[in-house]
Amino acid sequence: MRGRLRVPGDKSISHRSIMLAALADGETQINGFLEGADSLATLAAFRAMGVTIDGPAHGQVRVVGVGMNGLSIPIGPLYMGNSGTSMRLLCGLLSGQRFATTLIGDQSLSRRPMRRVTTPLCKMGARIETTAQGTAPLHIAPAKRLIGIDYPMPVASAQVKSSLLLAGLYADGETCVHEPAPTRDHTERMLATLGYEVRRDGERICVTGGGKLHAAPITVPADISSAAFFLVGAAIAPGSNLTLEQVGINPTRIGIINILRAMGADLRIQRKPDLGAEPVADILIRSAKLNGITIPLEQVPLAIDEFPALFIAAACAEGQTLLTGAEELRVKESDRIAVMAEGLAALGVQSVILPDGIRIEGRGNAAAVFNGGSVHSHDDHRIAMSFAMAGLRAAAPIKILDCANVNTSFPGFATLAARAGLAISEQTR
Repeated sequence: MRGRLRVPGDKSISHRSIMLAALADGETQINGFLEGADSLATLAAFRAMGVTIDGPAHGQVRVVGVGMNGLSIPIGPLYMGNSGTSMRLLCGLLSGQRFATTLIGDQSLSRRPMRRVTTPLCKMGARIETTAQGTAPLHIAPAKRLIGIDYPMPVASAQVKSSLLLAGLYADGETCVHEPAPTRDHTERMLATLGYEVRRDGERICVTGGGKLHAAPITVPADISSAAFFLVGAAIAPGSNLTLEQVGINPTRIGIINILRAMGADLRIQRKPDLGAEPVADILIRSAKLNGITIPLEQVPLAIDEFPALFIAAACAEGQTLLTGAEELRVKESDRIAVMAEGLAALGVQSVILPDGIRIEGRGNAAAVFNGGSVHSHDDHRIAMSFAMAGLRAAAPIKILDCANVNTSFPGFATLAARAGLAISEQTR
């Protein structure tokens, strides 16, 4: 894999840019917005609630904010597609509105657990109904009054933290969330960018309700979660020399960099001027001999979305790689531990599934680490793109089934991967 390329805009930041710009006073110009299905679901939801949004066109979006209390009643349910971020964050934001809403999603999203956000929101006074299993659809009725709470999160989750902070904007008093481990802090950074005070004291993050947001330009950096596939691909493919441009290197997201370096990757960072509140860099990576490691527990929340790609790197490493403390992977778009283990086995790589992780037996000394064969994505975009990179070290072609889901986060993935040197083709049926 060779050359210079830029992956699409950060999905997490794209979601938040629409949400907060819609609630701000004034017009916000967003550049670098990810035009993937997940972030477009968020955009469509705010249009349905009366927000004027122009675009997206080549990553540019103009949002005419309606203020903190200017959203309108949507005509019908708000469809979140496959986006857990959209559903969980909107659940908090909509808990403070003066109208009822219903959030629905596709088949995959409708299986994902929502009580992790609805339970603490209801402690604040929110009125939310789920299915008996604690899943969508979510029916949100106007709360008589939201009251700030002090909530210690049982599991580190940026989505839960952000949902509570967004509800806290509408609550009486102070809403505080305690993190058991650092999680991505894009919500806090963007609130501050738009003029809303956020207080942090160690692992405790707080907002006080009743403030206002003020429009300001937002530039979305390239998504490190999308860059991860190319970082792994260049690390495992002999002769690779690849530069990924303008990638967001928020300290709460760089587990992929730290873990690859610990495995022996030849990876360099060239800092660039910050994009608003977000640090960015060009990342240079060359192929290198990787070694299996025990992944440090403190790196797990910093790389939670990148583990499918890292499992491919682990298969190409010499020796054993052990991951623990990653229960969160089991409730993503798929059970990413079980699904990756299934795909690795289909391609000849041994692993052992653990309750909170996986142990992978690396085959780094083999010229061809993976056998050819078929792998099912289980409708999970990160599974599909991870196994695409396995093709760089495979003895025969790998066929990945049901890949339309890739468009949720990375439209144009196959084209960009082919430009970098991956022999990849798409078949539409």
